[in-house]
Amino acid sequence: MQQPIIVVGLGELGSVFARGFLRLGYPVQAVTRDMDIEQMAQEIPAPTAVLIAVGEADIAKTLASIPNAWKNDLILLQNELLPRDWQAANIDSPTVISVWFEKKKGMDSKVVMPSPVYGKHAKLVFNALAKVDLPSFILDSEAELEYELVRKNLYILTTNIAGLEVGGNVSNLAANHSEVMNAVATDVLNLQAFLTGTTLETDRLMEGLLEAFAGDPEHGCMGRSAPARLARALTIASDAGLTLPKLEAIQSAQV
Repeated sequence: MQQPIIVVGLGELGSVFARGFLRLGYPVQAVTRDMDIEQMAQEIPAPTAVLIAVGEADIAKTLASIPNAWKNDLILLQNELLPRDWQAANIDSPTVISVWFEKKKGMDSKVVMPSPVYGKHAKLVFNALAKVDLPSFILDSEAELEYELVRKNLYILTTNIAGLEVGGNVSNLAANHSEVMNAVATDVLNLQAFLTGTTLETDRLMEGLLEAFAGDPEHGCMGRSAPARLARALTIASDAGLTLPKLEAIQSAQV
């Protein structure tokens, strides 16, 4: 019998992956907020994999609480995720997927474009998503994973934060508010360069941003999390001594 797959956080995204794992023939054990994760690790010390599917606000706390026995088999899928996030929790080489499909309560998953995945359990993730008709592809290197994570962060932060000023959808943002889009994107890329400690391929990333826009032109810019994303970005920038002029102007206009 297959060892179970642990799913920490059984919300909309976690449920999609759980269904894929079940269709592959794996038992799935959910871990919810009111469960003792250390006790679960004692009961299942050697799971096939451990998917972390909690919300972005809970990711740091959750990663810090992962039992040592599970750390070599983690799968991560959060937005605004970068290597520094798992390294801070002494996690060396997780499997990571940049999710490019949207799943909300009461609706089917909506694909923007195939989701890239990298790491030890990449084939497992690829196969599970295929079972629920969601496209993905396996990356060749950590460098490509970092590019994909930064690209997703650029997409999420640029659309959400620019949306606070101009509203609308991504097609409208690119076609009619390119000056706002580019100013926000420049600030976001400067922040991402600091967070990764690398020199980014900015031209390639901007092309990747527009590719994502083309995948779902009607995607709304300003989600419910937009104000929190802006505040979080500016807090990180302030702590780092970075100046992000467009983000600061948009924040000032919200007050």
